[in-house]
Amino acid sequence: MDTEAEIRAIFYHMRGLLVSCREMGLDPPPVSSHVPAYGKLVEADTVQWAGPDAGEKREKAPVPDRAGLLKSLRERIGDCRRCRLYEGRTNLVFGEGSPDAQLVFVGEGPGHDEDVAGRPFVGESGKLLTRIIENGMGLTREDVYICNVVKCRPPGNRDPEKDEIDVCIPFLREQLRIIGPEVICTLGRVAGQALMGKDFKIGEQRGEWRSYEGIPLMPTFHPAYLLRNASAKRQVWADIKKVMKRIGLEVKSHV
Repeated sequence: MDTEAEIRAIFYHMRGLLVSCREMGLDPPPVSSHVPAYGKLVEADTVQWAGPDAGEKREKAPVPDRAGLLKSLRERIGDCRRCRLYEGRTNLVFGEGSPDAQLVFVGEGPGHDEDVAGRPFVGESGKLLTRIIENGMGLTREDVYICNVVKCRPPGNRDPEKDEIDVCIPFLREQLRIIGPEVICTLGRVAGQALMGKDFKIGEQRGEWRSYEGIPLMPTFHPAYLLRNASAKRQVWADIKKVMKRIGLEVKSHV
């Protein structure tokens, strides 16, 4: 990597850290609003800049080490005790999948099985999500990224409360910035409201393309809802087909 490319890579990384610190309530130095978030500015094989001489060959920007950045974020979260959810957890559930994923699924929070395993979506609703990914989309869980709004299990699997979401969502936002996916798919009301605002209504607005920080976002029902309402599977499949089309996948089968 040449000197200019290395400096730019460091700059993008540092800007992301400053933004996430500010969102977590810390008070870093101000960052110009004219500088885009590094997750979208640095894209592999796409972003270029001109050298000091307009006639020079344009160099490609360095590919960000997304895996390293996610690992660094997890280390910063640590043995989190920022809200009361830590009191009843067994494991913090950070997220898993490809750091270079085209598609990120966002749920609301870990359940009992996830809390025990320390992994997202491994219970009954997780098995259904896995079937959607593998049988419906023709992908694997390793091809996508799966995470939640809150990283610790709410007691009794209740919805996470506003103060708990407010404390934890900066970490989700940074995960999304680091990965820079082509599409986000929110699962259920809580995840939809967390990224699109409290006025979001899952029953009325699922299946409609939205946007989160310039990233296309498709809200759909949570797999747990499908376990109680099998008739809604057709609606979710319609939403998933829109996602597949957006990321260039061929629709081959029904879930």
